[in-house]
Amino acid sequence: MSGRRRALASGVGVLLTLAACEPAPPVVAAPGAPLPALEEAERGRFLLGRAVFERLATEEEGLGPLFNEARCSGCHDQPAIGGGGLILVRKATRWEEGTCDLLRAHGGDNLQARASAALQAAGLGPDRLPAEASDSGFALPPPLWGLGLLERVPEAVLRAHEDPEDRDGDGVSGRLGRTEDGRVGRFGGKADVATVRDFVESALRFELGFTTPDHLEEEGPNGQPLPPGIDPMPDPEIDAAGITRLVDFIQWLAPPEPLPLAAETESRGRQVFAAVGCTSCHLPELTTARDGPPWSRGVRLEPWTDLLLHDLGEPLRSVCGPGASPVEHRTPPLWGLGRRERFLHDGRAGTVDEAVRQHGGEAERVRDAYEALPEAERATLLEWLAAR
Repeated sequence: MSGRRRALASGVGVLLTLAACEPAPPVVAAPGAPLPALEEAERGRFLLGRAVFERLATEEEGLGPLFNEARCSGCHDQPAIGGGGLILVRKATRWEEGTCDLLRAHGGDNLQARASAALQAAGLGPDRLPAEASDSGFALPPPLWGLGLLERVPEAVLRAHEDPEDRDGDGVSGRLGRTEDGRVGRFGGKADVATVRDFVESALRFELGFTTPDHLEEEGPNGQPLPPGIDPMPDPEIDAAGITRLVDFIQWLAPPEPLPLAAETESRGRQVFAAVGCTSCHLPELTTARDGPPWSRGVRLEPWTDLLLHDLGEPLRSVCGPGASPVEHRTPPLWGLGRRERFLHDGRAGTVDEAVRQHGGEAERVRDAYEALPEAERATLLEWLAAR
């Protein structure tokens, strides 16, 4: 081989090596769209699940007798089906001596705001705030994008970011949440939901009032027994197949693609986000396990979350969870941030700037660094965040 050919071959080899080292782009799609890697049959199941998600339920089919909305999309439709929502759900718990009571004897921590016609005819109404509650508050319905992929991030990866004793001294001490039965939680504002299926079942029970194969008993207002004949629909009111269709739809919702942004702003925004310390909790990258279904293997994500619980300070106090105090909140993913209208767990902030300034506790140093930014740098960061 001539010297020129050897040089050309060497150059091609270097380019191929560099290309192999380039990280795969994160998986994204238009809001509400399915994962791009789905097979044709999976896309069909996704569409069937979406139809169930959007279907209006009736009392004759089992809606209620206590409920918040009559269809899943009633809470998750901003800016597309499967996104977040603006309907606030009221929560109540009791926090005493470091233990969280979800007030199951009084109807549970999720207070249903609506009652069926039959229940009202019997002289009973929706849930009321229990006198036993020490804390109450509201919760915004979260976007459901990318949950199936986040479920498949290895637990060991999340554990690697825990630092409950703050051994590195950076003021951040995130830890994994827990479900009521002790499993690791990664969804929900209190990191108290372990899987997409668990999320679907709890939403059916507490938001629509459906009985399921695993939970056959109807709930009465604040835990009171229901009068006979209030809900004649045979139990379970939704079967395992119906639940699976909803799981298919939600687990295959793709992370939303970022909004267009100038390359310079994209680069500088990432730099400032890291410089002020936001990436201590809002991790820029996670990768799914390399085993499992083909659509989930080794997928690179940019969710901007560690899925851990963090103490955000007394001003953001809300309810407690099975493994979370009232001041602890799970780090929410930031993808789709620019498409939301309200911010923080209860929607109290109308802008991202307001939301950042209300961070406290473990995020106090980051908040202070953000507020100390030169105005132009802060504007760049907010423009970058609005494009997530």
